[in-house]
Amino acid sequence: MTATNPNTEKRHVEVSNWLLENGPGELELLFRAVVYQPGAPVLIVDNEGKSHDASGGAARLLGLPRKDLIGGKIGEFVDEGSKTQLSESWRTLLDQGSDELTVQISDPNGEPHEVELSVKPNVLPVRHVVALQNPLLPTREPIPSWAQDYALYLLDAEGLIVAWYAGAERIYGYKASAVLGKSVSCLYQEDPDQTEGAVNAELQQELKRAASGGHFGAENWRLRKDDSRFWANSITMSLRDEHGELQGFARIVRDFSDRHAKDEKLRKSRAHGPVPHSQSAVVCVASCEFDQVPEANDAFLDLAGYTRDDLAEGRLRWSELTPAEYVPLDDLAHEESLRFGACTPYEKEMMRKDGTRVPVLVASAVMRLSPFRWITFVQDLRERDRLEAVREPEGEKRTGFEEMIGGSAPLQRVMRQIEVVAPTDATVLVLGETGTGKELVARAIHRLSPRNKQAFVTLNCAAIPTGLLESELFGYERGAFTGALSQKIGRFEMAHRGTLFLDEVGDIPIDLQPKLLRALQEKSFERLGGTRTIPIDVRLVAATNRNLTQMMGDKLFRSDLYYRLRVFPITTPPLRDRPEDIPKLVRHFVAKYSEKMGRQIDKIPAETMQALMAWQWPGNIRELENFIERSVILSSGPSLRAPVSEIKEDAVKTTGGSSTLEQVERDHIIKILRESKGVVTMAATRLSLHRTTLNAMMRKLGITRQDI
Repeated sequence: MTATNPNTEKRHVEVSNWLLENGPGELELLFRAVVYQPGAPVLIVDNEGKSHDASGGAARLLGLPRKDLIGGKIGEFVDEGSKTQLSESWRTLLDQGSDELTVQISDPNGEPHEVELSVKPNVLPVRHVVALQNPLLPTREPIPSWAQDYALYLLDAEGLIVAWYAGAERIYGYKASAVLGKSVSCLYQEDPDQTEGAVNAELQQELKRAASGGHFGAENWRLRKDDSRFWANSITMSLRDEHGELQGFARIVRDFSDRHAKDEKLRKSRAHGPVPHSQSAVVCVASCEFDQVPEANDAFLDLAGYTRDDLAEGRLRWSELTPAEYVPLDDLAHEESLRFGACTPYEKEMMRKDGTRVPVLVASAVMRLSPFRWITFVQDLRERDRLEAVREPEGEKRTGFEEMIGGSAPLQRVMRQIEVVAPTDATVLVLGETGTGKELVARAIHRLSPRNKQAFVTLNCAAIPTGLLESELFGYERGAFTGALSQKIGRFEMAHRGTLFLDEVGDIPIDLQPKLLRALQEKSFERLGGTRTIPIDVRLVAATNRNLTQMMGDKLFRSDLYYRLRVFPITTPPLRDRPEDIPKLVRHFVAKYSEKMGRQIDKIPAETMQALMAWQWPGNIRELENFIERSVILSSGPSLRAPVSEIKEDAVKTTGGSSTLEQVERDHIIKILRESKGVVTMAATRLSLHRTTLNAMMRKLGITRQDI
């Protein structure tokens, strides 16, 4: 029997204690950077329900800025009637995990709706993932695979398992007591054709590369307790103490079996040869300056078009990989990572060495114990686009979105809603601020519907005098009133078997609303001055930028008509919530108006694009389009000459010109409230405040409804 060396045993205990104390924090940052998706509504909370991180999707669903969600408890985000229910059920959710709880919240427009909470408990000690879903929307997204489970665990420098968390137990099937202290090689699959010790050699090679480079990413088959196998995507980070001594490793593993099967099917389906495989998370490690890239894995170098020699000679810099128009997004991610430890992932374009661009998804985290301060994950989105193209049969690719420019998560969500509702005959209510493209949504619904060969008829209810609106909608008979010298066909008849789009439906007078409701319910109407009932087959899409809920309370809009219109609501996001789309919109409008005016403009100065992305665009896309049209008119050469001083001056005016700070605050809040049509939740979101905080400020500053 070999005697145990007391010094070795003591050292092992010290290392294990160090890893258990410091490792979970690094795992949490690694988890937030690797698995978060920008659109999925997810919170990371502790035992008390306090949020330690929130995705952009959660912020949009709850109608609050992300920074207000972080640090708050879940109970603070639900309506008063659900607080007790949530408090009583919280412990059960943590214990059982799979149960769902339905609570009520108010959306950004101030309208109440239900939200389902489901919990994945103990992802890390005292850290749970809460996934949110809106059960009332037909477009509710399934919780993606990355949010369903993930294995997180800690290894010492020799590859022995030091910490084993609930997600790892669920994926691998092993209890912590069965694997703690064992080599992680027990999770690897033995290959009968390999020589003895090949698995251990593979493990040691992975740990060696993670120790030397700070990280290592791999994809291969792994084994569960029941001897079944799954395709594992793993990221391993080295952990070092304050003296730089290697203490162990943090690892996160995800089950990518479904994606691997799709990749294999895609390769076999391509007649022209295999599709090159790309890792889901391409890893690049950057220094604390957030520019120089001292280390990157092979997948990232292939994506960027650089070589190991470029890396060794210091020629690979983050700033050279970023097109000028995306610099503000990188700066925001940098600041967010410094503040919260990790940034919300965002889509952008990356400049390759040869000057070409590729669409990517980027996320960063501040890793205190890794060899370098910043770790950035870059996912190649070209493969996603190829998969979507192959998934749809030839000739049936998604069309109808030609006028909707951008690829941000909020816009993609609207497109998914359109795809779901378009094939039906359901009435759609498009909500959103002025200039957000509500008519484009209506046209896309029509193009994707079975009625796309029939008429698409529009009517702006705010542009027609009140006395003429009824005749515009329903038409009139000859002699119905003085001047009615002939019969007139109304918009409903024009849209028979097609689609009728009623814009600014909130401006329909209260006395005309019952007739509109009757036409929708009975699918028939009578012309003004007529007695014959005319049957119609019309699909209605309505839109408004007004708060119809508030109008119902003020007796300006009938509740029965509201609920008849609101069969399927779609909210168009304001431009300030999708800044990553601004560069694409700018290039689109520059090309559009350059061609229209016979100009050749192929350059947009970096400082111009940065100014455009920094502006909040209260008039949304319409304001941006008009600004670009004016800029093209002013441009005589190949470079866009935009009057950016105008928007900079507007920005100054919103914060200046008052004698006291209190008056400045009061004027600014009133301005935002007016632009938000008096909806406090929407105004609070724009002001980056909690709605209760905004209400308190309004009381303090003496702001009333009369001021709005």
